[in-house]
Amino acid sequence: MLAVSNTATASATEEDEPAYEITDFDWVDQSRSRAVPVRLYWPANVQPGASVPLVVFSHGIGGSRKGYSYLGKHWSSHGVASLHVQHVGSDSTLWRGNPFGVVERLHGAAQESEAMARASDVHFALDQMLSTATGQMGAAVDQQRIVVAGHSYGANTALLSVGAQVVREGQIINYRDPRFAAAVIISAPPFYGENNLTAVLGQVSVPTLHVTATDDVIQIPGYRSGADDRLAIYDAVANPTKLLAVFRDGSHSIFTDRSFTGGPSLNAKTKAATADLSLAFLDLVFRGDGAALTQWQTDWQPILAQARGIGSTALASPQHAVTN
Repeated sequence: MLAVSNTATASATEEDEPAYEITDFDWVDQSRSRAVPVRLYWPANVQPGASVPLVVFSHGIGGSRKGYSYLGKHWSSHGVASLHVQHVGSDSTLWRGNPFGVVERLHGAAQESEAMARASDVHFALDQMLSTATGQMGAAVDQQRIVVAGHSYGANTALLSVGAQVVREGQIINYRDPRFAAAVIISAPPFYGENNLTAVLGQVSVPTLHVTATDDVIQIPGYRSGADDRLAIYDAVANPTKLLAVFRDGSHSIFTDRSFTGGPSLNAKTKAATADLSLAFLDLVFRGDGAALTQWQTDWQPILAQARGIGSTALASPQHAVTN
């Protein structure tokens, strides 16, 4: 495996937030002859012997490991490492080349084979993260506190990683990785071609957080999905520990690093609320304490259209506390 790193240390943006370190690794899954580039956001003040929670993040179609930096920075500034995986079959290279070929490239990236390859990317990246490839950082990861997250196409990837499954030619196709203790699902598209979402998502057995907006509409040539599809995904997940936050207005891309989609003021607020909510969710999952979620709903009520499970959820068997 080839691992080339480029590290930078960022200063804290707030007095109560420590700095974080960013490291890029260029890994190759030799078993699939597939590159798996990643960007790691790592808390800079990790003490010797400390255990660090980890989020593995999957980008949407046309994205890269550099995207969703607001989440990686926020999480790592609060003691939670974030590994952002780049999927070479559906990444930012789709926008390069002949512009008349973009639609064809997008259709190719949306094929089932790529959806499965993305799930394998996440599994491989986590293997690498926990190996000697990342040195002392990998050894410091708390393997009881690993979460998968994703936006759009990446949300589907995250769901596959925690038990979503389909049947093809009589065979169950399942990419569940038992190392994931929870999932953060942002703007999940429908599983195109699947008419029974309960059958697809009924085996998801970990706590899930679902985030969307009232104007969260996916419009890709040949693939249109309204905001109601996000709610259908939430409803179909069987595990009762599931939370839903629906922001007012917004857009599908408001959850990316784009600064103005949905309006600059709402954009910044929605990003901040999403970052805070995900940490409050981890507080619930790993401490069994929903107090932060209740406070979050109070703080962000002005931009919320709907919230389910927030403020009334308790977890019977919390794991380890998240350290801030």
